Amino acid sequence: MKRFVLLDTAPIPNDGGALCLFEYGEDFVIKLQSGKGGQLMNTRMHGSEDALASIPCKRIASRPKTRVLIGGLGMGFTLASALEHLQPDASVSVAELVPGVIEWNRGALGARAGHPLQDSRAHIINDDVAAVLKSETSVFDAIMLDIDNGPEGLTHQNNTWLYSLSGLGACATALRPGGVLAVWSASMDQKFPARMAQAGFSTEQVQVYAHGNRGAKHTIWIGTRKAAAKRG
Repeated sequence: MKRFVLLDTAPIPNDGGALCLFEYGEDFVIKLQSGKGGQLMNTRMHGSEDALASIPCKRIASRPKTRVLIGGLGMGFTLASALEHLQPDASVSVAELVPGVIEWNRGALGARAGHPLQDSRAHIINDDVAAVLKSETSVFDAIMLDIDNGPEGLTHQNNTWLYSLSGLGACATALRPGGVLAVWSASMDQKFPARMAQAGFSTEQVQVYAHGNRGAKHTIWIGTRKAAAKRG
C-alpha cells in the first residue's frame, strides 16, 4: 500500500509556515505543513501547469529574443513547458520565494520535469515575484503566475496584492505592449476577469484538465496587454 513519506520541509519566508515534500509511491507531493490548503501539487497531475505556459508562449514565440517571467517554480512543469515552446534565444526568469523549492527542483524533482533548471535559457530569482514586478517596466513578452491557489484560494494573505488591481496593474506595466499575462487558479472567480480588464488587459478564460482529458479542471485567465496600461 502506498503511503506518504516525508522527504524534506522548507520554511516559507516572512512567517509563511512551511512546505513539505513527500514521496507517494512513484510520485512526489508538496503540501502545506499546517493550516488550510493541504496538498498543493503533485507530479502526477500537471496538465494545467503545462498549459499555463504553452498557451501564452505559443502566442509570443516568434518574437525575437523573447523574455518571459514565471511566478512560482512549483515542480518545474510550467518552466519546462515554456522552454519547450520558446526559441533558442529566449530568456525565462522564474521568481521563487522558497529556497527549499529551488533545491528540490535541482534534486529529487528535477527528473520529473526533464531538468528544466539545467537549460541555459532558465534563470532563477530567489525572491517574491511581486518584488520583481514592481521593479520592471515594459520588459517581458509574457508573465505566467502560479502563486498559491488563485484569487479565491489563497493560503497566505501575503499573496493578496498579486491578484489585486494594483498587482495586475504592475503586471501590465512590466509587460511590453501586446504582452500576455496568464494566471492559474484552482477554481473560477467571477470578479477576476473584470479586474484584469480594469488593469488594462483584454481577457479570456480557459478551462483545462488537471490531468489527461477527464476529471478535475483548473482555470487559466489569459490577458493581452493593451497599448496603454497603467498601474492600479
